[in-house]
Amino acid sequence: MKPALPDRQVAITIDDLPASAANLMSATTITELTSKLLGTLRDQKIPIVGFVNEKKLYKSGEVDQRIQALRMWLDYGFELGNHTFSHMSLNQAGLKAWEDDVVQGENVTRLLLAEHHMKLRYFRHPFLHTGRDLQTRRDAEAFLVARGYRIAPVTLDVWDWMYAPVYEDAKKRGDTTLQQQLAASFLSYSDEVLDYSERLAKQTIGYEPKQILLLHANQLEADHIGELLEVMRKRGYRFIALEDALSDQAYGLPDTFVGEGGRGWLDHWAITIGKPPQGAPVFPQWVIDRSKALSPPQMQVPQ
Repeated sequence: MKPALPDRQVAITIDDLPASAANLMSATTITELTSKLLGTLRDQKIPIVGFVNEKKLYKSGEVDQRIQALRMWLDYGFELGNHTFSHMSLNQAGLKAWEDDVVQGENVTRLLLAEHHMKLRYFRHPFLHTGRDLQTRRDAEAFLVARGYRIAPVTLDVWDWMYAPVYEDAKKRGDTTLQQQLAASFLSYSDEVLDYSERLAKQTIGYEPKQILLLHANQLEADHIGELLEVMRKRGYRFIALEDALSDQAYGLPDTFVGEGGRGWLDHWAITIGKPPQGAPVFPQWVIDRSKALSPPQMQVPQ
């Protein structure tokens, strides 16, 4: 008999709506990507919150179609959150400019949610940048709470954003061999990240919390998210709503992390207690090299 799988739980969140590379895509391509991605998630009854950058809606002649692609998330039974208007980093912008970008990022999303009798309640930090210093971080958090937001942390990050531009370039060129290599590498790396994160959680807080996975709206996920879900099921994961995940006591733990780089909350907690994490999986260098080799307009900002 096979040993019983651990009972693990995870909420899946998807950033950079309507699509990470929306500035390089037609509205028709965005619609096709969205339909494929959401079809898989709906068929498998996976609860999702998608986080929106409303700036990506404003392309001349395509605004209505792009908004319609965003509306599909709600029509399919999912939820939308705010990811700022322009994917602005709190670490690089001043607090006031960042706050203005948060507010500007609400307009269309609030209207679409209202159509479905829902309210805007979740916020995700672009780049996972939560502030260079603790005062900025706490001021930003107070601002978000005052506007009715719950911050959506991340404990699992499989770096699909680094694979995405290389995959999308291969897809445009019809290079199916490279697409398959990238998908296989992505699934293998994801499995390594899950294994590492599960161990890090036990070392840091003594147990595996209800995890929160960060993904992005891109062609890689549209084509392969079903396989990623299967990788997770083989590790014992059940898929839960973000609201359920946030009920875990871990998300109330002391967290004084600040810094230039974006880090997941498992790292936040480890650094807060003075045990900086070590031994994370090494991201495949060949994917980084291919990403750098793409012409600059095709590079995407991470997370």
